[in-house]
Amino acid sequence: QVQLVESGGGLVQAGGSLRLSCAASGRTFSNYAMGWFRQAPGKEREFVGAINWSGGSIYYADSVKGRFTISRDNAKNTVYLQMNSLKPEDTAVYYCYARIATISTDVYEYDFWGQGTQVTVSS
Repeated sequence: QVQLVESGGGLVQAGGSLRLSCAASGRTFSNYAMGWFRQAPGKEREFVGAINWSGGSIYYADSVKGRFTISRDNAKNTVYLQMNSLKPEDTAVYYCYARIATISTDVYEYDFWGQGTQVTVSS
């Protein structure tokens, strides 16, 4: 089992920045690819970005490319999502996910996930 706990969400004005963290415990963190997904009210959970075990492969959704950056620190068992130039449409609950294999954009291919952290962007 892998336990994931997200933090760093909050209320920010449009154009602002937030950095989300996802702390992992349980199994060897460096074995896992990590993904970020988000879910807005009334919408399906959508892919934001993902990073492989080493950080050498990172993939972003088109909607966040150039504004969001994913990174990880395997020594700290933590993955980060730096969000810049935030827009009201980025408002959602953000979740981190883990899977033992390569990165994926499909939420159903992940094995573990956290409870989420709320991000609200005001206009």
